[in-house]
Amino acid sequence: MPTQFENALTAMLQDAARQAGLVVLSAESGTDFNQQPTAKFRLGLTPDAVPERSLQLELSESFDFQKPELLPEMTTHLREAARRLQNPRPDVYVTQAGLPIRFGGFAWPFHRSTSGSDTYIVHGTIFLEDGHASALHTKVSASMTVTFAEIVPAPEQPYAETFIYNAVRKTLDYGQLELLKSGNRQPVPVTTRYYSRWQKKFFFTDTTDESRMDYLTLKVYWLSGVLGGNQPVWISDPRDAQYLNTTPEELARMAGDLSRQGLLSLKDDTASATPILMSRAEQYQQTLLNALAATKPEFNEEMRQGHTNM
Repeated sequence: MPTQFENALTAMLQDAARQAGLVVLSAESGTDFNQQPTAKFRLGLTPDAVPERSLQLELSESFDFQKPELLPEMTTHLREAARRLQNPRPDVYVTQAGLPIRFGGFAWPFHRSTSGSDTYIVHGTIFLEDGHASALHTKVSASMTVTFAEIVPAPEQPYAETFIYNAVRKTLDYGQLELLKSGNRQPVPVTTRYYSRWQKKFFFTDTTDESRMDYLTLKVYWLSGVLGGNQPVWISDPRDAQYLNTTPEELARMAGDLSRQGLLSLKDDTASATPILMSRAEQYQQTLLNALAATKPEFNEEMRQGHTNM
């Protein structure tokens, strides 16, 4: 394993990754927002994994995830990462509105806000991945309230990445993030409205069977058909299940329905695009354009022309 440093965390992570079916491709030191030391790990399924089939994990250098209250979620995170790495583009997700987006450059862990607000912040960047090397992206500042932070076992990547990614997707669905060629950071608030303390689960979107199947066809069209060279993608990803307020089992069931309609080529829990699905290219391209248009700020035309008494 190429590595630039070795410490107790490195040894712990190597062991946990191996149990999840992962290989630590590299390890290097870093710093967080407050210049405190972090450890950055690049994970893959095989020692020769290409960068596109690897994922980064960044932890506070002194973080001990082997504590009983922390180890289960770390184990789950790594196992799901191993499964997601079998996708042709494991860093790309689809929004319900129809945007294929890549998450990158997130600087973990959270840090306290420097603006005076009582929140924890993590910065990252979202890129449009439409298969045409688009320059559209947005820098995000995801803020977690102190009350919400009490729910999270630790302000580290494995314990927050899923709900942060889903909050970003939900904010895009609302049209409250704009994808640009350049620009300042845009806020993504994460509050207790996304979480039920009674049920101990996250809520992002109320969906129906129909909207979930629409989502799955979008996902397979973009991640397999357009970006993945028709390689299969994981259907029952728990991250998608949380985003859609459903279960992995329900996603698998709906994929079976779509397979019977000839839209997905299903094998076990993975699906690739069929010619019937790819024939919808014009429809999905228009959906993408509509989703992008929905993120554009609207201006009052009378105010734009100076017809206002304000």
